[in-house]
Amino acid sequence: MPLLIYFVTGTLFGIVITKAEVNGIFATAIPTAIVTVQALKRLKLRTLGGQPIAVAPKIMGTGARYALGGTTFGLGWALTGACPGPLFALVGAGVTVLIAAIASALAGTWLYGRLRHILPH
Repeated sequence: MPLLIYFVTGTLFGIVITKAEVNGIFATAIPTAIVTVQALKRLKLRTLGGQPIAVAPKIMGTGARYALGGTTFGLGWALTGACPGPLFALVGAGVTVLIAAIASALAGTWLYGRLRHILPH
């Protein structure tokens, strides 16, 4: 049942984003996340169950894996000409060429799963 709820919610979200043509609004996600995380840290807020909300510190290392991952992600986005999120909505809207992008994303996810044990984490 929860998967059905997610499917319906995602479908409705995709329809709204596609019809409203507000894909650029996602640029507000980073500033919103920054403000929200800082508020959580500074106000020492707790969950409804009373546990403290904590954000684990990020261990950057050299940053190479983030640079490589971000570059790969960005190249995929640039080559498809679409944000990865609404790919299914775009296919539903008739941009069927993006089925290749979805297939590529699934292949990459599968490959990561196969190689995960030898990759640095």
